[in-house]
Amino acid sequence: MNAKALVAAVLLPFAAHAFCGFYVAGGGAELFNNATQVVLMRDGTRTVLSMQNNYEGPPADFAMVVPVPVVLKKEQVKTLPRDVFTRIDQLSAPRLVEYWEVDPCFVEPRYEEEDESAVELKMDVQRSGGAPTALVKVEARFEVGEYDVVILSAKDALALEQWLKQNKYKIPDGAEPLFKPYIQQGMKFFVAKVNVKKVTFDDKGMAKLSPLRFHYDSEKFELPVRLGLINAKAKQDLIVQILAKNQRYELANLPNVTIPTNIDLAPSAKSEFPYFYVSLFDRTLEKNPKAVVTEYAWQATSCDPCPTSPLSQADFATLGADALPPAKGPDDPYNPAGQFVLTRLHARYDKTSLGEDLVFRAARPIVGGREFLTDGKNLEQGSRPDSWNNFQGRYAIRYPWKGAVKCASPTYGRWGGPWRSEAAQAGGAKSASDTAFVARDPAKVEALAESPVPELAVKGKKARAGEPLRAAAAPKK
Repeated sequence: MNAKALVAAVLLPFAAHAFCGFYVAGGGAELFNNATQVVLMRDGTRTVLSMQNNYEGPPADFAMVVPVPVVLKKEQVKTLPRDVFTRIDQLSAPRLVEYWEVDPCFVEPRYEEEDESAVELKMDVQRSGGAPTALVKVEARFEVGEYDVVILSAKDALALEQWLKQNKYKIPDGAEPLFKPYIQQGMKFFVAKVNVKKVTFDDKGMAKLSPLRFHYDSEKFELPVRLGLINAKAKQDLIVQILAKNQRYELANLPNVTIPTNIDLAPSAKSEFPYFYVSLFDRTLEKNPKAVVTEYAWQATSCDPCPTSPLSQADFATLGADALPPAKGPDDPYNPAGQFVLTRLHARYDKTSLGEDLVFRAARPIVGGREFLTDGKNLEQGSRPDSWNNFQGRYAIRYPWKGAVKCASPTYGRWGGPWRSEAAQAGGAKSASDTAFVARDPAKVEALAESPVPELAVKGKKARAGEPLRAAAAPKK
């Protein structure tokens, strides 16, 4: 019987990709991991890594193996509540919104002009029985929640593989070559084994495992993902959410691209949005091979529109603020509200398309995906550099005015909340969740996009995003 290790994502959730370690299982169970969600909090050289793990399969013990740069102590490892992953995923996931056209004859009241800058601010593991102890060493052992944790060091990849096998783990074929680069770098191996007697399974066989969090100090800011390819049955998705003070991150060793945003969609997209989004994402990767896609970069304590509430002080502490270096002075308060930027990075690859781990670097702020007119007429498209981070994957269904037009000079293309007659049917912003498991159809972009998608050479039915799409000319006075 095959089992699937599904690590669902934030960020959130639709989750996605290759786990930053791999699963090894007792009893010869074959495990496949095709989706992972990771949250990283970074400050100076301190990294706090949190990951949510969903395991589907027979009720047998299994373990995770993750390369780490240092020997972790028990106080550096803890379990987390699952709901924080759901919230951060919903907050940063691509979202669908609805807008209704304002009465073309409505005259807006005059307001005193606000300072522009003010407006912007609103915005069971044992020692080896036979492996060479000189080559594999148990550096630490402790329990955290339902996990029995062992920290291993190794001087030889084959010896590490033998250690795991002699402790009754079936190592997927091809493990030894993937161990080698981590051993050469002096990395340790975090092995978290689960005792299924301490967890419950739902009626579908999915174990309800607690997310794990650990922290360490390292000059390098990177995520080891190559071991996760051992479990890759096909394509894998990885969602990496990064929280850092006043800083967005991107990849230093892979191409970067932002997801096309501010695309008007047909009304049917209300039920087909996840299918549209995976089509858009796949088309973006087709044009930008091996790229990692930025889907969100925004202050973590705000959002517009908001599919869920922004992150709270309690969320920051849960995800690692309590493990960050102490404050350096009055200008660097503990867990400061409003300073953390949330970056959402999405990668999708298989065994043949990724040859290295993910290395992150600081990146300039970007904006995009807002209801912002660049020249008073055209809605902003794509992303552009700016002085703060306000970028999101945002897609809109727009309903043109249907009422009478009783003025000589109507003004079209102004958008707001639902008309009174539509209020009961209106919904809030919706996130594209679990997209790693959505059926993929490349034609969905052309079928559902009403406005052009310049990055993908999609013409659309409209000349530009944000304008009404009318079946006939607007009625005259």
